[in-house]
Amino acid sequence: MDLTTTYLGLELAHPIVASAGPLTQTVDGVRQLADGGAAAIVLHSLFEEQLRAEIARDERLLSAHADSFPEALDYFPSAPVTTRSAAYSYLSLVERASKAVGVPVIASLNGSDLGSWVEFARELADAGAAALELNIYMVPGDVKTTGDLVVKRHLEIVSAVTDAVSIPVSVKMSPYFSSVGNVALQLVDAGASGLVLFNRFLQPDVNIETLHTDAPFELSTPQEGRLPRTWIASLRNQTDASLAGSSGVESSDDVVRYLLAGADVVMTTAALIRHGRSYPREMLGGLQAWMVRKGFVSLSQARGMLAVPSITDGEAAGRGGYVAAIQAAKERYGAL
Repeated sequence: MDLTTTYLGLELAHPIVASAGPLTQTVDGVRQLADGGAAAIVLHSLFEEQLRAEIARDERLLSAHADSFPEALDYFPSAPVTTRSAAYSYLSLVERASKAVGVPVIASLNGSDLGSWVEFARELADAGAAALELNIYMVPGDVKTTGDLVVKRHLEIVSAVTDAVSIPVSVKMSPYFSSVGNVALQLVDAGASGLVLFNRFLQPDVNIETLHTDAPFELSTPQEGRLPRTWIASLRNQTDASLAGSSGVESSDDVVRYLLAGADVVMTTAALIRHGRSYPREMLGGLQAWMVRKGFVSLSQARGMLAVPSITDGEAAGRGGYVAAIQAAKERYGAL
């Protein structure tokens, strides 16, 4: 049985990938995920704010000692007592993790501005990252910000980073653009080798007792997989870029659903937190059992079976599915 797949030009043994999250913060954690069966591993994200803070700190140190005697070579300004820089630690993690496991290690950058991403992306590539995932988490706080400006910012970041590195770059994109499919194709045109669908944005809630807002981070549920699968199915026959399904992956059944929609790989963190770092092997076993049951001998036979054909009128198909669902709901719930 052939379970191999290609993601961002990387040949993987199978399509189950450990996504960025708390389990990929250490070399030991990465090694356990690889031993547990993950075909590739996305490291936790380094945040743009961390890079900016370190650049600002360095600039303050240089400014504070700008008038120091230039020939005092035995003197160096003492830095504040802090932990090792986040940038250094992350580069070290990339280098050590890449050497520690036999599967591709993908670095992840999280931010919303161009900032210092470009230079650091080069350093990540030099440190041994097999690929780079850009998590562009941009929620405009100014309600006057136009959608065009948001898209433009995304394209600028992708274009600048992909021009700067030779390793493949994927974009973990938002589901909240006015035309998700069009933006996805623009990101590919800007240089992205793949798309991860979708990023999960923080959704604060209201605490009626404390009279404050709470912002808990919750693990994804299987129901959340419906939206990314819808867009993967729509995009599969419109682009040659790699497509990764993310969110709502709890079992091998969810892996199968993503593959049928057209995903090249399926990423999960929530399932690994709930069931342990060796859970990829169990999901892989479930995938194999399903393929045997359906008579498939290779992943390519199943991938994209339910994707929207390239010649289909997408708008008509969408409306048709919507109308059919509403009619079914009327018949089911109207009979109560």
